[in-house]
Amino acid sequence: MSTKRRGAALLAGLLFLAACQQAANIPNVVCAGEATTYVDWVQGDLAIAEPDAIEQPATTDDPADMLAIIRDRGEIVVSTDPNYAPQSFLNPDGSYEGFDIDVANEIAERLGVGIRFETPEWDAITAGSWSERWDISVGSMTVTDDRKGVLAFTRPYYYTPAQMAVATSANIDSLDQLPDELTVTTLPTDAECAQAIQAGRTEFVLWLSSSTTVAGAIAAGAPMEPLGDPVFAEPLSVAIDKSGPPHAELLFEIDRIIGEMHEDGTLTALSEQWFDGLDLTQTASQ
Repeated sequence: MSTKRRGAALLAGLLFLAACQQAANIPNVVCAGEATTYVDWVQGDLAIAEPDAIEQPATTDDPADMLAIIRDRGEIVVSTDPNYAPQSFLNPDGSYEGFDIDVANEIAERLGVGIRFETPEWDAITAGSWSERWDISVGSMTVTDDRKGVLAFTRPYYYTPAQMAVATSANIDSLDQLPDELTVTTLPTDAECAQAIQAGRTEFVLWLSSSTTVAGAIAAGAPMEPLGDPVFAEPLSVAIDKSGPPHAELLFEIDRIIGEMHEDGTLTALSEQWFDGLDLTQTASQ
């Protein structure tokens, strides 16, 4: 073999070795919020579903239904996340803001009642069996087959893409660069993943969350950037615990209100307000 051919073969071998070493150095750990669909996606267990059809109940004034209970109480109790900007976040003065907060406030107003927010852990919300500690979840919950076993869902009030993000220090600019096998680590909320990277943690550089939360974290200074196109899309609905009091009238009324908010432009206006002008209230096909 000539010196020239030996040199070419050696160079090719070195380039191949460098490529393998670079691939080996790319972390395969993705951070996601506990009990989220993002965990399911990484583990290959994602099963997004459509809400069940909601029929008008035979009665409209059952005193045992949650709708009557809430109206008699004069207040609806809503679970939310205090650390999920721009959907929901807690201000220093104790007030809540965000897209989900505004949607919940609008639902309460159209029901003719006041509102109070509770902040349970996400896995407690998705597990059902709320023991009447809160009435509904307005928390950007994706409808899945598993969740439908314990929760009743309204029609979606908006849709978000699920976006992979990466720390800017990782020198990764394509989903194709990621290993074939990914593992997931969880923190209590999605937003804490970005906050952990911003605080200097290095055991993971990948984060999977809604595109809206990723954009909000980056705007707030998180040293991250979106990685490739969204990996899936989510229909997000209001949820009610199936194990609680009768709720057919409440479910029908909230579903009707959400339909009304779609039709009168309220949801579009709130989406554009909180998501940098984007209308996420329609699916791609609508």
